[in-house]
Amino acid sequence: MKKALHFSPLAWFPPLLLGWRDVAFVAAYVLLDWLSFVHPLYGLNITPWNPAPALGLIYWLRHGKRAALPWFISLLIGEALVRGWPVDIALTVTLSFCLTLGYGLIGELLHRRFVDGKAPNNRPQLFAWLVIVALGTLLNAVVYVSQLFFTGSMPHDAWMEAVVRFWIGDCVGIVVTMPILWMLAEPRGRGILRRLLLTWETLGYIALGVAMLWATFGFGMGAGFQQFYFLFLPIVWAAARQGLAGAALVASALQLGVIIVVQWLNVVTVEVYELQMLGAVLALVGFFIGVVVDEQRQAVEDLKHTLRLAAAGEMASALAHELNQPMTALTAYGEVCEHLLSRGETGDNLKDAIRRMVAESARAADVVRRLRDFFRTGATRLESLEVSALLSVATAPFLLRAREQGVDLKIEPAPEAVVFIDRLQVEVVLRNLLSNAFEAVASRAPGTRSVTLSTTPETGGHIRLSVEDSGPGISPAAAGHVFEPFVSTKSSGLGLGLVISRAIIEAHGGSLWAEIGGRGIFRFTLPMQEKKHDAVT
Repeated sequence: MKKALHFSPLAWFPPLLLGWRDVAFVAAYVLLDWLSFVHPLYGLNITPWNPAPALGLIYWLRHGKRAALPWFISLLIGEALVRGWPVDIALTVTLSFCLTLGYGLIGELLHRRFVDGKAPNNRPQLFAWLVIVALGTLLNAVVYVSQLFFTGSMPHDAWMEAVVRFWIGDCVGIVVTMPILWMLAEPRGRGILRRLLLTWETLGYIALGVAMLWATFGFGMGAGFQQFYFLFLPIVWAAARQGLAGAALVASALQLGVIIVVQWLNVVTVEVYELQMLGAVLALVGFFIGVVVDEQRQAVEDLKHTLRLAAAGEMASALAHELNQPMTALTAYGEVCEHLLSRGETGDNLKDAIRRMVAESARAADVVRRLRDFFRTGATRLESLEVSALLSVATAPFLLRAREQGVDLKIEPAPEAVVFIDRLQVEVVLRNLLSNAFEAVASRAPGTRSVTLSTTPETGGHIRLSVEDSGPGISPAAAGHVFEPFVSTKSSGLGLGLVISRAIIEAHGGSLWAEIGGRGIFRFTLPMQEKKHDAVT
């Protein structure tokens, strides 16, 4: 159950005890305030771009309500050192107090929404962040400007303009700057940014951004920034390639570039105000593209993990079959050793039995090791294998099943061919296709249930293996979805068997497909070997 948001302003101002982090925050906040104090309205804290509150919100997310006091002190110092007390001290203290409460309310709402303190990583979180920031800064703007208006500190006809300017400056400053500061505040985000900065592609984004700034301001000054759309190129490129992190990095760089150019060219205030509106749109487009890219990548990673687990389950079934043989042999050799010892024999027969036990133990350990390696890295073990031997082992579990279910299982003679494969993985494919075929014919009348496994050499050094059944087959409507993940006709199926099977075959250099018709037909190909190779890992 969520706790209620208690609005207790005085509780946000603890005793006057500042740590070194608070002092560092105050210094950084005032420095950022000074750097962004450009084109102020009536010399007040109303500028086209105010990124300092973004730093304050990050500090609030990290330290909670104890950030209120250093933030309040930062605002007072900024009024004194940066703006030179534009209004009397009593009003300055009141304004700073109200701003601290307003920013603190935004910080508390963000803290409740982002409990882990991490930057948005999906669209709902990004949208929630934007709404909180937009509405919170609007409320702050109304309160701040209204106090100035009613105390006669600004012209009576400037209220609406001042509110809009203050709101846009704060909102744009926070929206553009906060994501990059958010990432810098957490170890994982710093690691991502470090990797981005060490890539040549990031250098390309920055170079393109500089070129687009020149194109925009070099040709657009007299035409109302008609070439502003050029600036979308670097941020869209970065967002599409590197997600939200790339978009945040390039958006911050572009915003800084815009401010530098504006100062250098001495652009008039109205143009800067309009430019900041366009800058906000630019950043938002990049952020939304970036977060969609991040969501897609996360979905792909989750799917890979799910497929890995499902494939491991399929592999475990095959490995259990493999373990059965060495374990049975170990039992038999153990009984032989027990029998020989009971007769008092300690010669070559006992040594041979023990030697065979050791060999079977090593074989079982190898099987277990392969399962462990598959779980950890997806590693495979390739070996040269006769196609006939592959079919013999893979179909063995279905012989008894065919007799019990009245299925006519036909295994056509295989040509003399050798394939270089991971035997266990390809066995998984064959068993999956055969199992599907048996389930497809289960609804047929006795005497009409048949499953055929055949092999045919193909040109180009491949061999084709086909599993055909007398079931209903694949309909044209289902043909386009049969290999999609989580699509299954079985009530208890995950819809991953064919996906895994296709991935295994393609990893071996072959292909797997289904044919449309009045019966079930699945075929796959594998490259043939001219001669056997030693097993390799």
